Amino acid sequence: MMPLGNNKPSASGAPAGAGRGLSVRMGTIGMSIMLIVFLVAVVFAANQNDVVGWLVAIISLGWLLIFSFVVFSLRSAARKAGARITEAQQQFNRANGIQEGTTGLVDEATLARDTKLDHSFKIVQVQARVIRDHLKAGGGSDDETVTRALETIEITSHNARSMMKKHDDGPVEGTVVD
Repeated sequence: MMPLGNNKPSASGAPAGAGRGLSVRMGTIGMSIMLIVFLVAVVFAANQNDVVGWLVAIISLGWLLIFSFVVFSLRSAARKAGARITEAQQQFNRANGIQEGTTGLVDEATLARDTKLDHSFKIVQVQARVIRDHLKAGGGSDDETVTRALETIEITSHNARSMMKKHDDGPVEGTVVD
């Protein structure tokens, strides 16, 4: 399926990188703060050259290592969870015959509209066959039947277009099914 009009979904349905930037910045800022605390503790310990200063430096190094472990573990887990969610969505889409890049969600109004449009197209096909049959008959055909068939096609196509178009007479929007 291909969307028509101004509908431009991305592959995931959300803007690229949505919700990810803040967590990366927070991890980077936190890591920078912990590194600065460690470096300040080392500089003070080296200047004072006493045991308490070096204990503070060792403690700040421990906190820096713990913080680093937590940040990198969470990032790794988030990447793995994202990959699993993406794979589960792809498996679901393949199992249900949904093409890549579509959400697969269809509401009742869309189904009703599609059914009405299908019926309208069937009416147009039947009326076209009626006209074709009368044209093949030649002089013995009923002109009134052909006129009624053309009026039916005109009314049906007008109704079908009104189901597809917006009220502002803008371009047609919808989904083309291959």
